[in-house]
Amino acid sequence: MEENKSWTRNQKWLEEIELLKSIIVKTDLVETTKWGGIVYTWNNRNIIGIGGFKDYFTIWFFNGVFLPDEKNVLVNAGEGVTKGLRQWRFTSKKEVNEKLVLHYVNQAIENEKNGLSIKPEKKEIQPSDFFLSKLQEDKHLEEKFNTFSPFKQKEFIEYIDTAKQEKTKHDRFEKIKPMLLANIGLNDKYRK
Repeated sequence: MEENKSWTRNQKWLEEIELLKSIIVKTDLVETTKWGGIVYTWNNRNIIGIGGFKDYFTIWFFNGVFLPDEKNVLVNAGEGVTKGLRQWRFTSKKEVNEKLVLHYVNQAIENEKNGLSIKPEKKEIQPSDFFLSKLQEDKHLEEKFNTFSPFKQKEFIEYIDTAKQEKTKHDRFEKIKPMLLANIGLNDKYRK
């Protein structure tokens, strides 16, 4: 693997990253490169990543929220933003306790084997009052709209509701009416 393919912002933590790699190689994880950094997977699932930053080098656990943090070493790097990710930060090689690192990493693997992971939330799209009122004006049109998959419904809703001017919303709605009645999705002509 190329050495420059890591989150190391500078050459400051090269030895420390190699130390972490020498410990992680003792587990069942597979080293790979994702998003320009070193990520370790088990069964093609992201378990941990390692990298160096300006003031520290780190191991992050993709589902670290489920780790029993007996030694209180994990931090949420993006409070209020990240739900599952937790980091273990180090500022020197002396702080790296091989036995403890292996314990946390093996626990993260076990958690993955047991299905403990944060699933991405599906965001439901709410149609605007304009869109709902236009559908309710024509019950047949509303029935046709409801036969589309949620994905195709979302495309129609976004097409209408992203228009800034009321006139554009009306024009767009008139354009999709024949499509709805003919069971043609907004972007079907682009799909094979």
